[in-house]
Amino acid sequence: MELRHLRYFEALASTLNFTRAAERLHIAQPPLSRQIQQLEEEVGVPLIDRSARPLALTRAGAFFYEQATQVLTRIEEVTLATRRLGVGRRRWIGIGFVPSMLYGELPNVVRRFMDDHPDLDVLLSELTSVQQVEALKAGRIDVGFGRVAIDAEGVVNTLIKEEPLVAALPAGIAPARTTAVSLRWLAEQTVVLYPSQPRPSFADQVMHQFRMRGCKLSRTFETNGLQTAIGLVAAGVGITIVPSSVQRLQRDDVVYRAISDREMIAPMLMTTRAGDPSGDLAMLCAAMQEASVSAAPKKKAGRARS
Repeated sequence: MELRHLRYFEALASTLNFTRAAERLHIAQPPLSRQIQQLEEEVGVPLIDRSARPLALTRAGAFFYEQATQVLTRIEEVTLATRRLGVGRRRWIGIGFVPSMLYGELPNVVRRFMDDHPDLDVLLSELTSVQQVEALKAGRIDVGFGRVAIDAEGVVNTLIKEEPLVAALPAGIAPARTTAVSLRWLAEQTVVLYPSQPRPSFADQVMHQFRMRGCKLSRTFETNGLQTAIGLVAAGVGITIVPSSVQRLQRDDVVYRAISDREMIAPMLMTTRAGDPSGDLAMLCAAMQEASVSAAPKKKAGRARS
């Protein structure tokens, strides 16, 4: 399998039209068709449903598209980083993050860090917790922010804080705004889990929370991302469980409710290479930890008895 096969398939999968994909790639349509056929022969399964109108991806094709896109994105990141190093811009820092981190302190921390260090290149990559560990070992990123602690040699997981979990529900079935929902009630719904791959993931963490409280899930539906999970909730497919900061993602057709069962939490983790001496990394990690402490809810002081 060659890199051009991935690029050709990515163009076709994103357009679902051989003519438009060929135009985007600046090649004729017959060579594109041959390359896609060669790719399908190599992986051993059909990736394109040519009988569908309009053209559609098979289930295997949809999975391959997602993985191919990630590979191409990583190659582009490595190419850009190498180019920067080659022209003498030697200071850069790579940050990996899971999507739910975008609704917490991380974006503001990164923005302030970039403002304070204009001579430092900051590369951002959306990666699952498993992918972050792989990227750390390969040197593609210097720090990862995720929800699942991956036990791997050479990396260190640091707990920044614990965040309450909430339920995202279709607006049509949501109880009153002041009503929290029980885990047992949630278990009777179709629970949309994410990401489906790679594992272990936040999906496993959510299922564990149900199991440890003796709640058996009636039905689950797995998808590959937070945004897709919220979209499926909006469409009435089921409910999903998200960190409380995701409530900033407001939609008219989705509502968020607290979960009545106590200690339903999601950890916010920072993962780095063991013994990394980078001063830039130390400053970023310190800024993230400080921001997380500042954002933590303050406990109300008890009223003194007379």
